[in-house]
Amino acid sequence: MSAALQAPVRVSPLIKFGRWSFLGLGVLYGAFHNNRLSKKEAAFREVNDKIKAERDAKVAAEKMAAAEREIKELEAMAR
Repeated sequence: MSAALQAPVRVSPLIKFGRWSFLGLGVLYGAFHNNRLSKKEAAFREVNDKIKAERDAKVAAEKMAAAEREIKELEAMAR
């Protein structure tokens, strides 16, 4: 089990440059893509917030109407 370790293979400077270049380009692409998606998501969230506010107001009005109807029905039963 005594395997002699060999010296590591020397990688060509051109290959090293290519690897680092692709790594840098990948990071830049990721930052650009994330920025673009963040803007799209912010616009989507803004629209959803408007819709949610309208929906919440509608639900609150329906709850008030239901509560008033219930009170009138209870008053009618009490007579």
